[in-house]
Parts: sequence; C-alpha cells; structure tokens
Amino acid sequence: MSLFKRLKHKKHDRILKLVEKAHLFKRYIYLLIGVLIYAIAYNLFFFKNNIVYGGASGISIITQKLIDPSVMILILNVLFLVLSFFLLGKKETFNSLVGSLLFPVFVNLTSNIGNYIKIDNSNLLLIALIGGVCVGTAAGIVFKSGFTTGGTDILNQIVAKYFKVSMGTSMLMTDGIITVVGGFFFGWTRVLYAMIVLYIINILVDKVVLGISNSKAVYITTDKDDEVIDYLLNELSLGITLIETRGGYTNKKDQIIMCVVPTSDYFKVSEGIAQIDKKAVILVTDAYQTKGTYSGKGSELVGIN
Repeated sequence: MSLFKRLKHKKHDRILKLVEKAHLFKRYIYLLIGVLIYAIAYNLFFFKNNIVYGGASGISIITQKLIDPSVMILILNVLFLVLSFFLLGKKETFNSLVGSLLFPVFVNLTSNIGNYIKIDNSNLLLIALIGGVCVGTAAGIVFKSGFTTGGTDILNQIVAKYFKVSMGTSMLMTDGIITVVGGFFFGWTRVLYAMIVLYIINILVDKVVLGISNSKAVYITTDKDDEVIDYLLNELSLGITLIETRGGYTNKKDQIIMCVVPTSDYFKVSEGIAQIDKKAVILVTDAYQTKGTYSGKGSELVGIN
C-alpha cells in the first residue's frame, strides 16, 4: 500500500472513530431504552402467545421447552457475534456487541412482567398489532442510535454480503424460514399473525430511523467536496453523482454531491460528513424506488424514480 493510501486509510479510521464517539452517552441511553421496550414486548405479547416472528427471539420461542428463552437468545447472539467477527469484521461486530448481550439480560429481567401488567390474550390480532408497533419502534430506536440488537440482524448482513442480495431479501429469507418453522410447532394461524408483526416492524423501523422508505437520497453541499467524496466512496462504499449548480443569489458555480444510502447506514453518512465539515448542508429525501447501481466502490447512480 502506498504512503498516500495509508494516510487516507488512517484519516478514514479517524473519521469513523469520531462518528462512533459522537453523542455516545445519548446513544447508549437510546440503546438501553430500545432494548428494554423490545424485551418487554417480547415477554408481554409474543412469548406467551407463541407468535414466532423470526430472529433469535423467534427461535427461543420454538425451543422454550428445551431451554430457557433468555439463555437460548444469548447462545445464538454469541454464535452470531463470532460469525460476524470473522465474516463482517470487528467494526460491524462492535456495533452489535452491546445490544446482543443486553437483550437476553433484559428478557430475563422482564420475564415476569405479565404478572404485573395483565393483558387479555384472546384477541391475537390486537396482540400482533400492538406487539409489532412496540418491537418496530424499539428496533428503530436502537438502529437510530447506531447499534443493533444482534441476533439474525447479523445473519442478515452476512447473507446480504456473501449472497449479493439486498437486506430486504436477506430478512425475508432468514426471518421467513424461522417463521415457517414456527408454523409446524404452533399452527399456521400463528404464522399469519407473525406475518402481520413482521410487516409492522419493517414499517416502524424505517419510520423511526428516518422516513418510511428503505433508502434515502442524500444531497450534500460542502466546501470540502474532495474529502466528503473520498469518505463516501472509499470508506462507506457508496456510489455518488455530482450535480453542477449555480447560486441563485451569488450566481456562483458549485456542485452538489448526491448519493442513495440504505436507511441503516444513514447514521454513518450524516455523522461522518459532520466530522469532515460542520458547516455542510445535507438534504435528505425518501427514495421509494431506485434503479441501477448505487452502491459499491466507484459506482454511480444510474437512475432514480
């Protein structure tokens, strides 16, 4: 590696470290709140009603007669963390580490919450709706803080990376298989309720993180174009498009950097740009449908509808 590339790599590492440290205390508070809500919803709505909606928590419901659910979740999360370390790298693993360990602990601590909060379990549709809203909101809070709760979130990233599919397809594959397996144990009616839960969770996660779409179109105006472009291309592996502009008042020529970002990566983009140029202007819109290649080193956006 040349000296120039080594210097750039060190600079990117410094920016990412600053991103990871940004608002750290506040982010950990959000993480604790999100994981706590997630654990309460699991014990109140899903575990008691055998609704398997995917993930490590869904597997723990299937195996509840063999092993304590919190222990099962912990075992699976540790296994996925090990896989993440070897297949995704230590940076991605660290973002999942705290949530992966906290969630089974909170599941255990809130396991008797049903004794204090009495809920009529006869209406499973209402249970699925409210439970889905709680879990979706909780997961969105966790993702917005820059962390994950581990489990099959890690597995989804691995499948997406190595099988070259989108995160949505990866989630459909992993959570879909777990949900179908749950149908063999608890009946196919429960699968229908689980599908409602999964749908609500996916909507709420994106809504809480930012907007309602799976991707965001980000427009950036900055005086440090080269540094921002270098960060987006070489560190986050995002494709970009440069748009020539002219100031309406100053009549000065300039350019806008535009890229399409998966919602889950928006935190790294916004905080990273803020570390490079605190005066940068960032405009974010929902990208409901994207066509062409918008991710991967050196790629550019071909089209957007």
